[in-house]
Amino acid sequence: MFESLDSRLEHVYYGGMAGAPTPHHLTASTRAVTSPMQLPLVQQLQQARDLAASVLDSVSFSLLSEADAMAVLGTVEDLGRRVDAARVASAADISVRSRRILGHDSLAYKNGATSGTDLITRLTRISSREAYRRVRLGENVSPRLAGTSMLPPYYPAVADALTTGDLGVDAAENIVTALDSVAARVAPNDLGTAERALVASATGAITDETRGLPGEGFAFPADLVRGMATQWQARLDPDGTAPNEPVAEPRSTVGFGLLRDGLYPLRGGVTAELRGIMNAIFDTYLSAHAAPAFPSEEEQARMDSGELIPGAEAAALSDDRNGGEKRADILRGIFEAATRDVGTPTMGGAAPTVMIHVNQADLAADRGVGWIDGVESPISLISVKQALCAGGFQKIVFGLNNEVLSLSTENRFFNRAQRRAIAARDGGCTIPGCTVPAAWCEVHHVIPWYLGGKTDIDNGVLLCWYHHHHSIDTSGWQIRMVRGKPQVRAPLCYDPTRTWRAAGGHRAGPPRSRQARPPAG
Repeated sequence: MFESLDSRLEHVYYGGMAGAPTPHHLTASTRAVTSPMQLPLVQQLQQARDLAASVLDSVSFSLLSEADAMAVLGTVEDLGRRVDAARVASAADISVRSRRILGHDSLAYKNGATSGTDLITRLTRISSREAYRRVRLGENVSPRLAGTSMLPPYYPAVADALTTGDLGVDAAENIVTALDSVAARVAPNDLGTAERALVASATGAITDETRGLPGEGFAFPADLVRGMATQWQARLDPDGTAPNEPVAEPRSTVGFGLLRDGLYPLRGGVTAELRGIMNAIFDTYLSAHAAPAFPSEEEQARMDSGELIPGAEAAALSDDRNGGEKRADILRGIFEAATRDVGTPTMGGAAPTVMIHVNQADLAADRGVGWIDGVESPISLISVKQALCAGGFQKIVFGLNNEVLSLSTENRFFNRAQRRAIAARDGGCTIPGCTVPAAWCEVHHVIPWYLGGKTDIDNGVLLCWYHHHHSIDTSGWQIRMVRGKPQVRAPLCYDPTRTWRAAGGHRAGPPRSRQARPPAG
């Protein structure tokens, strides 16, 4: 297949270019400024575009073999890099021709545009942000006109690799952005060394700067190149990259954007130190079940005694949350633990409390939504019920004119003393395989409170937010209390015997003997 495509490309590209007709979609102004010597070049580009389109239209990607699919991906990317390099160079050229200093001779002025960026967006239909991005990169990797002389680009190694298609625009931008921020404070030779090393790392080339280093000759993805560029920044200009002056030291900031698609986007940034702290917390819990392992002798003994449920690791691995969703749940656990900590400041004499409002008729009919003070987006009735299960409620009766007729005393569910006792007994989330600690868990009514379940220690178990809110009613895990201690039964896919087994356990308790099996269900 590839041989026939290559022959078509050679035939069309080199055959009969001079006699091609004038493209019908060129504007009058374009024809006016296009010289006869330039016209064949435009025709060649258009014919190459049409050929590429026809070849791509003929490809059924899903029908390719695995080897061909990977080869096509690489070939298309090679083609895209060459096109992207031309896009950058062309945008930079239009920008130079549209400089305001040229007055009425500005290309933008001649075509009724306010600036070079405006003209580029009109001609290409791309966003102004993308146009600015291309122009900014192009200005750094294009030859510069100084009077009647042409000067080399600011970043010649990036320019060469970009032009030959060895370097992608995203990697080139990462390199240029990082080095440009320190260029004014770094010796030109040192800057050139960093540039060549980064280009070599991005393209897989072996140069004097990379010879003998780990990863020599390997082409790294653009994201890793960005990290390497940051390391070069710190090496070239340590005081500028991580300023030690109190005034210049960066500060973390966090805020919320406007509601969109049911979510509030987080905005801001964190310092490297805070990022490291957050990573340590996230990685600890995200990697707890990162890889399956055969049971040790101790684990096998616990399985035999009924303390460890077979398939618990598989249950953890079956979690369908992605990394971002898991990190969000970890943050939620941290914040909820902070609200329960005795050292957390109070507001109006009370600990930080999320107030959720729901209509009692909606709650009884199992329909409707709930509302949180200070948040315009509603929450589901499922979330309302889980909040009631873990927290409590206060009944308010309104009159016909929306006046408050009565306000009940607060019905708190599990109080602090009960929670401490349950946490000491369970040690963490009751679901086997879950590593969320007790401080981050909520207390769940084994017999639901709306079915008459009592709010006492013998009816409460610890569940993490994920298992409490997302899966306890749908995952197949079942919980019961026997002589004041929780037992769990795994779904059929994890434990075909569906045996009830003891769950949780405080660390100071005596070890179970192999004969001390829990009663079977």
